[in-house]
Amino acid sequence: MRSFTNRQLFQKYLAPTSDYPLALEIVKAKGIYLYDHLGKSYIDLISGIAVSNVGHRNKKVVSAIKNQVDLYMHLMVYGEYIQAPQIQLAKALVQSTKSESLNQVYFTNSGTEAVEGAMKLAKRYTGRTNFISCINAYHGSSQGALSIAGDENFKNSFRPLLPQITHITHGNEEDLIHITNKTAAIIIEIIGGESGVRKASKSYFNALRKRCDETGTLLIVDEIQTGFGRTGTFWAYEPMEIMPDILLTAKGMGGGMPIGAFIANEKIMKSLSFDPVLGHITTFGGHPVNCAASLATFNYIMDENLMKEIPLKSQLFVDLLKHPMIKEVRAAGLMIAVEFESFEIIQKIIAHCLHNGLITDWFLFCNHSLRIAPPLIITAKEIKIACKIILQAINEVEKEINS
Repeated sequence: MRSFTNRQLFQKYLAPTSDYPLALEIVKAKGIYLYDHLGKSYIDLISGIAVSNVGHRNKKVVSAIKNQVDLYMHLMVYGEYIQAPQIQLAKALVQSTKSESLNQVYFTNSGTEAVEGAMKLAKRYTGRTNFISCINAYHGSSQGALSIAGDENFKNSFRPLLPQITHITHGNEEDLIHITNKTAAIIIEIIGGESGVRKASKSYFNALRKRCDETGTLLIVDEIQTGFGRTGTFWAYEPMEIMPDILLTAKGMGGGMPIGAFIANEKIMKSLSFDPVLGHITTFGGHPVNCAASLATFNYIMDENLMKEIPLKSQLFVDLLKHPMIKEVRAAGLMIAVEFESFEIIQKIIAHCLHNGLITDWFLFCNHSLRIAPPLIITAKEIKIACKIILQAINEVEKEINS
């Protein structure tokens, strides 16, 4: 019988998402490093897309997973049994918001599912059906989440999608007029992720909060990429001095395990429990093993005070990434975009970085910018090594262009 390599089996049996996957055969991961089947190490400068905030295979997270597996795994659909990992994690998340209004948590399996649950919650609570999101925003790939995505090319092939969706420009106060008494909710990122790390001012978010209050519109803040410390505060909305009506989180909250959540006020949340009963249900949402991993992640970030050094680490990336081919560096903590002239240049830089042992990426709706989102545990020494590899890659691409 013919023997197939893992690469051949990958190509044969796994459904593709593109014609050009990285196809790295990783056999081990630790800290900020991935290791392939040949023993080569790679600096993971994207954390599995803002997931591994506390590093790969963090000891505290792995220990929590093992301890929970020894007790129990899946027991019952979410919300029926009293399970300590869910309760303890929900309490920690509520306390992290420093708000009396965000006091109940609904656990999901992913960020996309958190978006879907929040959209249903907003429709049910307000009795409205109109939604607003931002141009070039990404909130997930299921059909409801895709409907509010802010890039037409990304979703045109999957129409018809949900109607009554309006898109506005992130950070433009004049566009807030589109929020009316017919709007169920606006869903917005504090820092635009897939648009390439785009910021808006505190005054903008204050005006947004005020407009939502005036029109009875729910403010859904998507912190799926930014939450759990990535920008230097536990939640990116904190420096804006606003409070969401519904807060979304996922990615970095699981320490490498799949989990998401939407957080809101008890009064709002209760609307999913009647008319109909079980208005929103999930089999695996709040899986006890994943909740245990998430709580360990939360505690590690807090106990090790990982957020304290993020501004310095962020600035070190900005200071070191200087090159004539770099047009701009945009940073929000350890969420960084390095802008170049074109996608073609980005592709070449990524390839050279990969060859030299560093993994980076581009942004879904900003493909001329290089994505940097390392584990929060990355050290200054490791940042210097990573930037040296990136600059070397840029120099190699510059030579190719000029030759």
